Amino acid sequence: MAEPADQKPVADAQEHVEVYLRFRRVFGDGSSRSRDARKRSKKEPGASTPFGSGRDPHGIGDVMDALTSRLGWNSPIARSEVIASWDRIVGEETAEHSSPIGIEEGVLTVRCDSTAWATQLRLMRVQIMTHIAREFPDAGIDSVRFSGPNAPSWKRGPRSIPGRGPRDTYG
Repeated sequence: MAEPADQKPVADAQEHVEVYLRFRRVFGDGSSRSRDARKRSKKEPGASTPFGSGRDPHGIGDVMDALTSRLGWNSPIARSEVIASWDRIVGEETAEHSSPIGIEEGVLTVRCDSTAWATQLRLMRVQIMTHIAREFPDAGIDSVRFSGPNAPSWKRGPRSIPGRGPRDTYG
């Protein structure tokens, strides 16, 4: 005797359920996977389609900017750029007579050839700070300190003697 036509799909339906249950037993339940495995299995929409969003190549400048900001390198790089471009900030002639020494705790220290140049740069402090704040906002420079040349000290050394020293004869 032949089976009725309506019973065949029921047998096929049960067969695919059994195949599914066997695969589930062999390969494991998807909901019991670790959190990392579930994250890896999720795909971003359009990530695997050619010419989809997010698939365009980026320029090296964009990649480096993203990398430096993600790693927190923007501030040290901006500080080094301030020191490297000192002649552009203050001008060629002024840069010949002054040089930035370093940046500590938001204070840019500049050594000048003479006290006259240090005084001149102190008068230009507002313009210099405005220029730095506009061009290098990530540098974190709050103020600028200008210092002149240091006078020699006779307090230490092979020929030092106790006493007042050459106060009235210096210069």
